Amino acid sequence: MGAVKLEDIPHYTYEDYKLWEDEWEIISGVAYAMSPAPMIKHQSISNKIARLLDEQVEKCDKCHALLPVDWKISEDTVVQPDNLVVCYEPKGAYISKAPVLIFEVLSKATAKKDKTVKFNLYQDEGVKYYIIVDPDDSVAKAYELKDGRYIKMLDATDEVVDFTLKDCDITIDFSKLWG
Repeated sequence: MGAVKLEDIPHYTYEDYKLWEDEWEIISGVAYAMSPAPMIKHQSISNKIARLLDEQVEKCDKCHALLPVDWKISEDTVVQPDNLVVCYEPKGAYISKAPVLIFEVLSKATAKKDKTVKFNLYQDEGVKYYIIVDPDDSVAKAYELKDGRYIKMLDATDEVVDFTLKDCDITIDFSKLWG
């Protein structure tokens, strides 16, 4: 049997994606299963992030903290960040503009994709802050977009960090994620 040819690999679009059951993402036409479901520790940290973000954006009438929602980047790229902030009023079934801040909480099933494919995708799409949270090591690697490239701000464990969004500033106390 010969090698797989590129033209033999399926290329999926948003129209395909809308018909699928369970949780999926597509990036450049490649389907990624989001299963098994995240572990309890992952969900607990994601819930804490959601609470912190929601509390911080309450004072800003332009920014909104969201849980996983479809971000349709193109007809063949749809992702669902774990936690995100947008600085506009989201409308419709999905968002189509880049979030200003994204948190991805690593799991065994998604860690490689979050650290490589999504890192590059978010950088290319202009997401100002990308925070990769490792529940096993209790560390959050925070990156800021500068001149089109992500620059690591810090490895946060118990630090309090200020993030300047489009219309407001928020402060995250990373020590509140782990307990």
